[in-house]
Amino acid sequence: MEFKDYYQVMGVARDATQDEIKRAYRQLARKYHPDVSKEANAEARFKEVGEAYEVLKDAEKRAAYDQLGANWKAGQEFRPPPDWNTGFEFSGGGFTGGDASGFSDFFESLYGRAFGAGQRGHAAFHAQGEDHHAKVLIDLEDAYNGATRTITLQVPEVDAQGHLTTRAHQLKVKIPRGICAGQHIRLVGQGAPGRGQGKPGDLYLEVEFRPHPHYRVEQRDVYLDLPVAAWEAALGATVKVPTPNGGVELKIPPGSLAGNKLRLKGRGIPGSVPGDLYVVLQIALPPADDETARTFYRDMAAQFESFNPRAKLGV
Repeated sequence: MEFKDYYQVMGVARDATQDEIKRAYRQLARKYHPDVSKEANAEARFKEVGEAYEVLKDAEKRAAYDQLGANWKAGQEFRPPPDWNTGFEFSGGGFTGGDASGFSDFFESLYGRAFGAGQRGHAAFHAQGEDHHAKVLIDLEDAYNGATRTITLQVPEVDAQGHLTTRAHQLKVKIPRGICAGQHIRLVGQGAPGRGQGKPGDLYLEVEFRPHPHYRVEQRDVYLDLPVAAWEAALGATVKVPTPNGGVELKIPPGSLAGNKLRLKGRGIPGSVPGDLYVVLQIALPPADDETARTFYRDMAAQFESFNPRAKLGV
């Protein structure tokens, strides 16, 4: 998938005001409208301009797009970075005009889900405020134990001069024990203010886990790659294993191989049916960094001369 530089498509600077973006769109839309344009690629350019404007006219979409930075070039191979839109508070306004069916895979990969929640109407004088949404990162340990954390979200706004800015929205959030990635924490009354005597909307925080140096998570199950010595795997051993809520003793059966999985039942993320923790064995060898160690490995090679670690590969 190719990166699209929406500022380049619109012919505006990255710090352009919202009015400058609107004027650029009107000029380009007139120039490339298929009904009047004589340009050979008018229809394609008209769609491209419409897609760029859909992003840049919307403060929330534009602020999230700007988070990607200016280092990407148009046409460069692109995949959205993990959690690229984390920490932004948005109203989930979805498409605000036109038919988005012709928009690119690039647009869909960025805005297809995160920005498609829809908006409430505000025809009445007294109307409830819009619900807001944000994706936040928490530590895996917080899901095991529960916690109260202070988080700061960036709220996109347009200043009096028409430039895009962000306002910090700081919140104290209670993280419930047992929450999983993809679940939401609802903060009542923390969304957009209501109109008249209408109540404010709510803020929904979608939870994701920060990358962990030791563990990886699949739903409620947690996986740990555990280095063991060759003799521990061959002869069996009892070793101490870390878990997100404390160390435990684990018995390694004799004859274990690299890649074998050992299950610690109920040691995954807590819940009415808790997940499990799977220990994946990895064989660790002492370094041959002195003559004594190298002599030991030469003796081992002679002792196991008939052993072929690649026998299953047919070589």
